[in-house]
Amino acid sequence: MPKVHITDVILRDAHQSLIATRMRTEDMLPICERLDKIGYWSLEVWGGATFDACIRYLKEDPWERLSKLAGALPNTRLQMLLRGQNLLGYRHYSDDVVQAFVQKAAQNGIDVFRIFDALNDVRNLETAITAVKQTGKHAQGTICYTTSPVHDIPQFVAMAKQLVDLGCDSIAIKDMAGLLTPMVSAELIAKMRKAITLPIHLHCHATAGTAEMCQLKAIENGCTHIDTAISSFAGGASHPPTESMVAALRGTSYDTRLDLKALQEIGFYFKEIRKKYHQFESEMTGLDTRVQIYQVPGGMISNLYTQLREQGALHHIEKVLQEIPRVREDLGYPPLVTPTSQIVGTQAVLNVLTGERYKTISNETKLYLQGRYGRAPGRVNSIVRQQAIGNEDVIDIRPADLLKNEMFSLRHSIGELARNDEDVLSYAMFPDLGRDFLEHRAAGTLVPELLEPIPVSDDGCKKPTEFNVTLHGETHHIQITGTGHRAEQDRPFYMTVDGVPEEILIETLSELEESQDTDSTAVKGSKHPKATKPGDVATSMPGTVIEVLVEVGSSVQAGDPVLVTEAMKMETEIQAPISGTVAAVHVAKGDSVNPDETLIEISDQ
Repeated sequence: MPKVHITDVILRDAHQSLIATRMRTEDMLPICERLDKIGYWSLEVWGGATFDACIRYLKEDPWERLSKLAGALPNTRLQMLLRGQNLLGYRHYSDDVVQAFVQKAAQNGIDVFRIFDALNDVRNLETAITAVKQTGKHAQGTICYTTSPVHDIPQFVAMAKQLVDLGCDSIAIKDMAGLLTPMVSAELIAKMRKAITLPIHLHCHATAGTAEMCQLKAIENGCTHIDTAISSFAGGASHPPTESMVAALRGTSYDTRLDLKALQEIGFYFKEIRKKYHQFESEMTGLDTRVQIYQVPGGMISNLYTQLREQGALHHIEKVLQEIPRVREDLGYPPLVTPTSQIVGTQAVLNVLTGERYKTISNETKLYLQGRYGRAPGRVNSIVRQQAIGNEDVIDIRPADLLKNEMFSLRHSIGELARNDEDVLSYAMFPDLGRDFLEHRAAGTLVPELLEPIPVSDDGCKKPTEFNVTLHGETHHIQITGTGHRAEQDRPFYMTVDGVPEEILIETLSELEESQDTDSTAVKGSKHPKATKPGDVATSMPGTVIEVLVEVGSSVQAGDPVLVTEAMKMETEIQAPISGTVAAVHVAKGDSVNPDETLIEISDQ
């Protein structure tokens, strides 16, 4: 039995699962020299949500991150997670975009491409696998493990054989939600080992507390590669700790031969780094066996908590978790991994926040139900499909076969903002975000998301002295300007909000509330009037306007789309509640909007 090889996910999936993908490149580079000496089989450094987070929040160029890491890790294979025909975005791309992306990723430093499809539709993997093989890099075909009435071990083994036939160099089992159990792991690996000769990699999350046991049983049955995370970013929604698995296998025939002391020193470094990102910590930091019921993967649950908190809706989390399996069943039991995890998760949030299932359906859910993401594993709820797409035809071919080449038009559309094809591909992944990022880069005005400090007070207690609070889309700057005496059991804290001292703020808010008691047309803290009339167009959840589809004077029918908003990275069409003429438009592209606000007024006169 050869030694067990380790892929450490500390620079990608670990922080995606625990701190909403917020770790910055500046905190990765200082430790790279030590990581490079460990002798990992590979380090996962790119892909997944890191590309999105770099552009959306950190204001970093993800391509520059990759090239810097490649320079700092010259002796270690660099690995990325690639969503097949989806690449790193939320839709399918034409084959020429997939080929260009793989080529540029390889040129910038990626050695191993872990390629998966959210539906396990092998048709959606073919172009990416072929493109990787053409670069001479390692193509790792990936099976998304899940449980449902339509998934079983023989099906996963059959898919492994298909991936071998496509020319993959290794096979990965991706247990993104932590659904594997030890005995199932043993059976799955044993049967797969008999069917194929390629190396088998196991990637599983620690959410349910079974991951280390799953890895051990998998190793005993022929798995030679496992994914782990440095201990200070392990456990919970993340992965088994690297140090623990190295220690567990030490002195056995499966010995990893990695230096445990060197790994521990790296763990101490990341322990300190993690403190910087306290504001993004997931609520799911410990063991939670609910994943065995709700099937929410690590990266998804971290972001779900963060996004609900930002929208002031975290108290609905339990209802959302209960709704997710129901939506998943309606959609034919897709594995919950990007982008299907976002599709199912966002639709579940919409169903809960609107108080009526499928009252509002995201654009991505509509595309999924039309077959534009691929073949659903199971039978789709025909009533929900009819409600989403009406009488439109359902696609039964490979979705990308319907797409024309895009690279030429993408280059033309982004123009001189793009310095190279890497910039064009960033724009392709996230058109609005990408353009905004490139415009600010050109102007020298990129401003990364604020990290909230937690300084230590004189009495040794940690307390915030300055931070931002976002409420209903409005961000307020809070400063703690003083406290009562430390000897007091209950002591007051004094603060300013947006530069206004507390006592003045209270007086101002009181005056505002008094004025609003006599004015029912305003929403507290909003620049938009309150939605009260049948023709007032409102959104069911907080979001950002990404497109206004009508103007004053436009004639609309009830049900016509009039706005497109984005929330939780998914787009939703807002429809006209009545037929009539648009009398007023109160929003523009880029505006933040909240429930109960009148965004557009429609008159039936």
